[in-house]
Amino acid sequence: MTATGTAGGAAALDEGERLTPGELRDLQLRRLRATLAHAYGNVERCRRAFDAAGVRPGDLRDLADLARFPFTTKDDLREAHPFGMLAVPPERVRRIHASSGTTGTPIIAGYTERDLSTWADVMARSLRAAGVRPGHKVHVAYGYGLFTGGLGAHYGAERLGCTVIPVSGGMTARQVQLIRDLRPEVVMMTPSYMLALLDEFERQGEDPRESSPRIGIFGAEPWTEEMRREIEERAGLDAVDVYGLTEVIGPGVAQECAETKDGPHVWEDHFYPEIVDPLTGAVLPEGERGELVLTSLTKEAMPVVRYRTRDLTRLLPGTARPAFRRIERITGRSDDMIIVRGVNLFPGQIEEIVLRVPGLSPHFRIELTRRGRLDHLTVRAEARPGLIARDEAAAMLAREIRERLGLTAEAAVADPGTLERSEGKLRRVHDLRGR
Repeated sequence: MTATGTAGGAAALDEGERLTPGELRDLQLRRLRATLAHAYGNVERCRRAFDAAGVRPGDLRDLADLARFPFTTKDDLREAHPFGMLAVPPERVRRIHASSGTTGTPIIAGYTERDLSTWADVMARSLRAAGVRPGHKVHVAYGYGLFTGGLGAHYGAERLGCTVIPVSGGMTARQVQLIRDLRPEVVMMTPSYMLALLDEFERQGEDPRESSPRIGIFGAEPWTEEMRREIEERAGLDAVDVYGLTEVIGPGVAQECAETKDGPHVWEDHFYPEIVDPLTGAVLPEGERGELVLTSLTKEAMPVVRYRTRDLTRLLPGTARPAFRRIERITGRSDDMIIVRGVNLFPGQIEEIVLRVPGLSPHFRIELTRRGRLDHLTVRAEARPGLIARDEAAAMLAREIRERLGLTAEAAVADPGTLERSEGKLRRVHDLRGR
């Protein structure tokens, strides 16, 4: 779809979005210096890391000097659990969020009152860039609680002047009823859960294109252009990408604009992006693909310096918001990479192939096992209702994987509605090789 009448004009832009490139660079330099001084002066782990690297906050004379400072990693944050990265006294913390902790100790993030206001501001900006306007009803199906998605979307929508429907995840049949009854213009959730919601509309005998939402803001997991097309065609809305992570602030670090839909613009007046080589850590030139690294510029409670997100992307020039650079759609993470018989594989690559095979739905599962001493890859994709030639579809899927990725895979086509559905972040890969 193409957004119609939602993009607004220059009058809708806030003060930060109106910055010229030169003004933005000056602001970034001032805020980077303040962030480095704040972290060095108040977080012992940062002070030790800076000293070990032989740098002090005053060594930042221009933006390029940031490359001299040490990275912050997820392991650093876990080792500091729960409050070792706080840069303010605990009594100034007004809220605590945490990562899911599915792969280890959850990462705790603290927020001061000003942090929460900043977060609401960047989320309101994100929603407005997506085409949302004051008075719209926003159906929030991100999870609430320690996960940042639900409350981040909630307070941003309220800051913009919207009516929030705080549904959270789950109870999919009820979500359909609420959308039918309350007629929100906007839905916010993970893209995989949107697919489950569309399935439920159709299971109830309803055409989701006839429902009220015209804007869908999806994030919290990688998704592809093929999935965007699937959602837009089935739902009759504009699907745009929101990006963020608990360690940096939550959703609202970057947002795709409705008028271009060409990748999220990073709100660089609050978050400074770099792209580095995932192996060496060297900063890469703009336009080269690598790992996204982010430094917060305005956070009080838990400033992060050169945080390695593990998300793989590249920086591109701004379009709808020219002063802010874009990140290309993230379809994989360096720590999500699967190595199968020496070939590097990302779930997003399988998703793209599944969605190219006629008769297959976007629901799929990757299984890794061992047969003897060799890795064995199985991709189970779900049939769309009415698919008869399942053997042919499976053969085509296996052939496309072999031709596009250079991997031999077993492909199987499951009955409609039988594979796992997501109510939050979907687990696509089931690695059984160590069992």
